[in-house]
Amino acid sequence: MDKTALRRALVAQRLNLPDRAERVRALQQVLRIWLLGRPDTVIGAYWPIKGEFDPLPALHRWKEDGELQSQPVRRRIGLPVIDKTHKTLSFHAWYPGCPMEEDAYGIPKPKDTELIVPTLLLVPCVGYGPGGYRLGYGGGFYDRTLAALQPRPTTVGLGFAPGFIDDFEPEPHDQPLDAILNDHGVVWPV
Repeated sequence: MDKTALRRALVAQRLNLPDRAERVRALQQVLRIWLLGRPDTVIGAYWPIKGEFDPLPALHRWKEDGELQSQPVRRRIGLPVIDKTHKTLSFHAWYPGCPMEEDAYGIPKPKDTELIVPTLLLVPCVGYGPGGYRLGYGGGFYDRTLAALQPRPTTVGLGFAPGFIDDFEPEPHDQPLDAILNDHGVVWPV
């Protein structure tokens, strides 16, 4: 399996989805419903690039919903910041309007916000396959981060239905996710 070519094809497909707006709405709803029963108060997410699904609107709503409960719950959202030495990710508090700056890859990250430790981590998927395995961009940041985090957070991949790869073969370093959601619902575990 030529993963470089597969990544390129999946990103191009994702950028050109003719029904993208409908898929985004559906996945926003799937994510919001999936979060309803979760006890987490700190969620790590990502800033969407290359046509990735944007989880931040659903998470902002999740955060606000916590504040509106009869017993208000303080919920926090974190975005990744790259540790250049270890090539892993840490998560820093994000909120709409917080100061941002670009990282070495040109991806926005929170600037000078507090380090937080998520109990639930939303992970972008270029593609995904059986067993909860994902295809990322090939940098290994999430795999290294997940291998190092103690305790390990619950991990949830987010992607669109056309990103499913039925014959995906993980490599030994690939870390399986606990769940994968797409615009049709929960696709892992099945």
